[in-house]
Amino acid sequence: MFTGIVTAIGTVTNREERGDLRLTIACPWDPADIAIGASIACSGCCLTVVSKGGDAGAAWFTVDLSAETVGLTNAARWAEGARLNLEPALKMGDELGGHIVTGHVDGVGRVIAAEDEGDSTRLTILAPAGLAPYIAAKGSITVDGCSLTVNSVEDTDDGCQFGLNIIPHTAEVTTLGTLASGDSVNLEIDTLARYLQRMVALRG
Repeated sequence: MFTGIVTAIGTVTNREERGDLRLTIACPWDPADIAIGASIACSGCCLTVVSKGGDAGAAWFTVDLSAETVGLTNAARWAEGARLNLEPALKMGDELGGHIVTGHVDGVGRVIAAEDEGDSTRLTILAPAGLAPYIAAKGSITVDGCSLTVNSVEDTDDGCQFGLNIIPHTAEVTTLGTLASGDSVNLEIDTLARYLQRMVALRG
């Protein structure tokens, strides 16, 4: 489990097709703090550490992505040179600053617009139609691993457009500040919304 509060930006330094896709990710952590078998959210996708190395402040770790994972996420995030939002798994006693995030990507959205709004950036994202019932104004959503509040929602013929405001701090410490129209993003709906929708469906 995660909170959607990104703690570092990593970079894919190597990708190797070996049945599954193995990625090497460089990050500014201490390798002593990275455990083999640990879960790390990489731009919203929960991945398992299979090896690690490097020095304090210049660590690296490797993860394996199955074809299922690659097929359900934003493929551009797994290219060499791609920057990833990183978050280690939540520990008992940690501050829950965002919302409960599982690291299971529900779909890939597309940035429709990125516009200045005061000191912030207003993002408009098109989500797949299947996610529309789970996205609500003032609700939570995870975009590339970042916990964000939905400001507006508009249903369309090809899905659901929702708006977000990215404050300068978030833009600086995550990859969201570099998003532009046409970019794809990993989306995870709020876990509470998922269960509420299932309960309503079962009631008929």
